[in-house]
Amino acid sequence: MLNINDILETVNMIKQENLDIRTITMGISLLDCISDDQKRLETKIYDKITKSAKNLVATANELEATYGIPIINKRVSVTPISLVGAGCDVDGYVRLAGVLEKAANEIGINFIGGFGALVQKGMTKGAKNLIDSIPVALSQTTKVCSSINVASTKAGINMDAVKLMGEIMKETAYLTRDNDSIGCAKLVVFANIPEDNPFMAGAMHGMGEPDTVINVGVSGPGVVASAIKREGFCDFSHLADVIKKTAFKITRVGQLIAYEASKKLNTPYGIIDLSLAPTPAVGDSVAHILENMGLEKCGTHGTTAALAMLNDAVKKGGVMASSHVGGLSGAFIPVSEDAGMIDAAECGALSIEKLEAMTAVCSVGLDMIAVPGDTSASTLSGIIADEIAIGVINNKTTAVRLIPVYGKGVGENVEFGGLLGHAPIMKLSDYSSEEFIKRGGRIPAPIHSLRN
Repeated sequence: MLNINDILETVNMIKQENLDIRTITMGISLLDCISDDQKRLETKIYDKITKSAKNLVATANELEATYGIPIINKRVSVTPISLVGAGCDVDGYVRLAGVLEKAANEIGINFIGGFGALVQKGMTKGAKNLIDSIPVALSQTTKVCSSINVASTKAGINMDAVKLMGEIMKETAYLTRDNDSIGCAKLVVFANIPEDNPFMAGAMHGMGEPDTVINVGVSGPGVVASAIKREGFCDFSHLADVIKKTAFKITRVGQLIAYEASKKLNTPYGIIDLSLAPTPAVGDSVAHILENMGLEKCGTHGTTAALAMLNDAVKKGGVMASSHVGGLSGAFIPVSEDAGMIDAAECGALSIEKLEAMTAVCSVGLDMIAVPGDTSASTLSGIIADEIAIGVINNKTTAVRLIPVYGKGVGENVEFGGLLGHAPIMKLSDYSSEEFIKRGGRIPAPIHSLRN
């Protein structure tokens, strides 16, 4: 039976604490679109997406009006395009990116993910062609997002792919230099990429997924921050309990929307992603959650421990609220998209080295970090290698979304706008990684990967 106090509490979360459904994402398999004729391939991809997701936006808007719960983004993820267009050359993949953009515009979604490849153990010719097409593809589109998986705990780290992705980031930044290198905000490099992540820019529709599926990403950093603040000073056992109970309530809201969307769209319900996804809005910050625990500023000593506890408690509360939890599920720490992270980076409390330490215990990795535009490709690859190694060794997902902002350096700021926010250009090491990255090859999988 519905309790009036629970209803009022949820209403307050929405109105005062920025609770929302961050995204409804429809995953669509494009495997049945494969054709050795380029034009036929393009037509089949466009038709499959526009037919499958034609009612996605209208349904989300209807649910938003019915339940009064903001649904911020409506998105689509597709099968990694390198698998669908395996026979394409570089120009062919650029054309496919244009088809994805056209389909996204037709159905009215915010972003479409899956322009990517899985190269954790090696690169096929098709995968290499897709990766080479990324800079032009992302510079010519606004809604297409790309994710490349360069490592897994089982396979190790493909250092040839890591080297290449540093070069691709650099070229993408240059080709979108007139817009603060925004193309790099749509490009993510992964270790252990999940097959059901609803969040961009890393969403893709995995090989083990059904033909279509609905995945929902919830978000409520402001709700968690307020709950901690209301509780006042208490020990960590009690604090973890507060976070778990709050995460449970947030996830139940997502479960409701996912279930209703699945019914209305006649599409299987996949997962709820529990991730606390911040925005630049005041009161919607993961960094402020950590500061409400007693840290003077996010990035000071104790930050990693606070984030570890938060991430664990969110997962424990969320899995009690939904039988199907997946995606990334935890706490995001994108610098430019979190008001508290922005403040901490601007005042010097938060460095890229501290962010790297934090990624060992959070949901993703080094995310939406603006770095000097003259950063070398090998340095970008070195940062990618470090972060990917954390994921491989710890058997978790990690990712890198760096933005080398062309023409800007340390001490300057970059404004991306909207949910992407703004950020200071962060300082990197002055020392070279070039000889290390040149080695190439594959860093072997860790010993604990041998579990058969």
